[in-house]
Amino acid sequence: MRLDQRLIAGMITPGTRVLDVGSGDGSLIDHLYRTRGCDAQGIEIDMGEVTRAVAHGLPVVHGDADHDLAHYPDNSFDYVVLQRTLQAVERPREVLRQMLRIGEHAIVSFPNFGHWELRLKLLLNGRMPNTAVWNTPWYATPNIHPCTIRDFLALCREDGYRVHEWMAVDEEGERAPWRRSIRLANLFGEQALFLLGKGRSTPRGARLKRS
Repeated sequence: MRLDQRLIAGMITPGTRVLDVGSGDGSLIDHLYRTRGCDAQGIEIDMGEVTRAVAHGLPVVHGDADHDLAHYPDNSFDYVVLQRTLQAVERPREVLRQMLRIGEHAIVSFPNFGHWELRLKLLLNGRMPNTAVWNTPWYATPNIHPCTIRDFLALCREDGYRVHEWMAVDEEGERAPWRRSIRLANLFGEQALFLLGKGRSTPRGARLKRS
């Protein structure tokens, strides 16, 4: 599995109900079922990925995060996961709202558009940057709402979501040693992971959980 998938799995309590939104080929679902005893299922927009997952006996259905989450009843799951998909949905704010309506917790991972390499390439070249994480040209990318770590924290405060845990990591698998500084994490973290819950808004001084 990708780094963010392994870290997401570590945030999930064994034996719980999980919905993986943007589940791809079902790798995370399979891992949660086999190693953590979770009742896990997925929803995926790419029919080819759905076919691969179902062929391996995984409970993945074809669906769209922007529209189909509304069909799930309130509090259907303990965790709703959105892995590297937030920046590709049409209405990220509504998707987050639906996730925390149907689940007690939401886990979100996304590439951080505030990373120093992206800033530098845009400054020097004046063109949309390409990196290992943002690796498609602007005219072909599915990413329509890129955001930074600070952007996401601001949204959580605005909409009243509690951040129970979050971390900034690089693509090679190292957790960021600057994890106690939002500003430095926003500059040096290539991707971010958040564990959200319902409740009072996140304070401005929210910090990354120690690993």
